Amino acid sequence: MSTNKVSLHRVIKASPEKVYKAFTEALAIASWLPPYGFLCTVHHMDVKEGGSFKMSFHNFTTGNGHSFGGEYLEVKPNAFLKYTDKFDDPNLPGVMTTSIWLEKTMVGTDLKVLQEGIPEMIPAEMCYLGWQESLEKLTKLVEPNIPDA
Repeated sequence: MSTNKVSLHRVIKASPEKVYKAFTEALAIASWLPPYGFLCTVHHMDVKEGGSFKMSFHNFTTGNGHSFGGEYLEVKPNAFLKYTDKFDDPNLPGVMTTSIWLEKTMVGTDLKVLQEGIPEMIPAEMCYLGWQESLEKLTKLVEPNIPDA
């Protein structure tokens, strides 16, 4: 098993409920999870313990893509998610585990991300850069409070 891992931390000016919703609704996660230059298709997403998901990322420039899926190991609404990720590409073996902590603060949500078991052929710093971009997009999705007019 790979020892590659990344850990990220952000304080987001949105409620844990809104941030959790961004992790658990297909349309929302497709908008923010892929790093810049990529699009995401969510094939299915069943957010519950023992539930599964399947997604594909597509490189907008080249048109190439890769698919991956996993299983939800722990689901505590608005507080914690733990899930596995496995690439369909046999050249990217192994199973990654991602843990997401959401804690209410006086200004919004304290978000912590830990991704472990990143395949050896993916440099951890590249994964870290990708997560930084994704979390920037997540923040831009959840921080605005736009009322229906």
